This record gives sequence, C-alpha cells and structure tokens, in this order.
Amino acid sequence: MKLNLVKASTGASWVRQGVRIFARQPLALGGLFFLFIGAMSILGLIPLLGGLASLVLLPAATVGLLQAARYVEAGKFPLPKVLAVSLLGSAAKRSAMIKLGAYYALAFLLSLAITLLIDGGEFAKLYLMGGSLSEETLQNSNIQLAAVVGTLLYIPLALLFWHAPALVYWFDVPPGKALFFSFTACWKNMGAIAVFFMTWGAVFLAVALVVTMVSAVLGTGFLQAAVMPLAMILAAMVTVSVYFSVRDSFSDALPPLPN
Repeated sequence: MKLNLVKASTGASWVRQGVRIFARQPLALGGLFFLFIGAMSILGLIPLLGGLASLVLLPAATVGLLQAARYVEAGKFPLPKVLAVSLLGSAAKRSAMIKLGAYYALAFLLSLAITLLIDGGEFAKLYLMGGSLSEETLQNSNIQLAAVVGTLLYIPLALLFWHAPALVYWFDVPPGKALFFSFTACWKNMGAIAVFFMTWGAVFLAVALVVTMVSAVLGTGFLQAAVMPLAMILAAMVTVSVYFSVRDSFSDALPPLPN
C-alpha cells in the first residue's frame, strides 16, 4: 500500500468536502450519527461489560459511518444497517475488526489508568461511569490535571486509529499493520491533519459565536435547546470529513460499494 503525501491545505479541503457531502443527505447522515451515539450510550449503561463492549465496537461503528459517507458521495441513500457493515461480512473481516476494537479498548483503558496516578481514579470513574459535574469536581486541581493528561494521551491514540478501521475493512490490512500505517500516514501528513483540526476549530468557534448572539436576543432557552443538536451535527460532519482524509492518504482504489 502506497502512502500519498498531501499538501497542508488539503486538510481544509477535507473539511469542505465533509460539509458538502453531509449537506446532500443531512437527515440520513445526521440520523446515523445519532443512532451511533445512542447505541454506544445504551451499551455504556450496562455496568463494566457495556462500557468495554462500546469501546471494542467503536472502530466497527466508525467504519459504518465512513461507508455511509461513501454511499452519499455515490448518490445512494445509506440505510441504518450500514453501521454494522463491517460485522456483517466475512468471518475473517469481522474477526479482524473485533481484534482492532480490542486493541482500541486496551489502549484507551491504559491511557485512563495512567490518570489514576494523578487523582486516584476520579476522572476515570467520571468518564467511564458518568455522573454530574459538581462545582467542587470542576475546581479539583487533581481532576483537572488528570483530564489534561488524559486528553494529551488520547492524541497519539487517535492518530493510531485515525485510518486503521478503514484500512482493515476496505483494504484487508491486518490490525497491527493498520495501526502502523495509520500513524505513519498521520505523521507524514501532519500539516494536513493540523489544518484539518484548526479549520474545524474555526467552524466550531464561528457556530458558537452565532448561537451566543442569537441566544442574547431570544434568551437562554434557545442556547440550551440548540447547543446539543448543533454539537451532534458538527460531530457528524467531522466524522464524514474523516472519510476524505482516508481516501486521499492512500493510493489504493476503494473497493466497490455493494448494490
């Protein structure tokens, strides 16, 4: 598999293409993302095993969202079953995706385990088991530091798994090699990745400013009602735009879409 080196400005192009494709089928892609988040949240409600299962299945579900973006790009309507597409194929491919998910769960839990050394597990407990964010919790310096460290540790994890699910499903790359190729692709195209995140950061900031200005006129009720749906829509657009980063980073042609 040959890695394509792209210009830094390509990162902004990925954002534009993601927004454009989402705008073609906003209800379908938005609905799939809501379904994705809902399924992960429901699994997370099951003590211990549910949270672990949601981590293991995350790469497989991510492939479903990327496949949905391909359907829309091809002028087709993505059905809900696309979210499980990587688990409905051959046994070998399903096994590889589950193995990749196990790697992700292990790496994620290890990154959380490191934060135990900082705050005794308060941040990890809050992240894994949920709960309310009290003022005391927000002002706890140890929890704040643990959150910062956890976020920093997640950055290399995100680079490892950025392209990996697509490489395993679309190109039949073994999970271990997919992680290596994913990190290498992100490292070699770090300029484009940085522009990608900066562009999305600017979009999020612009949306936040607009919502704040409108809420100043209509009241805080509008702010409370709009924040969550807008955040979910923007997150869905980000996921769609990841598809274009995968497509442009490797020279191999994507396999044909099923009819």
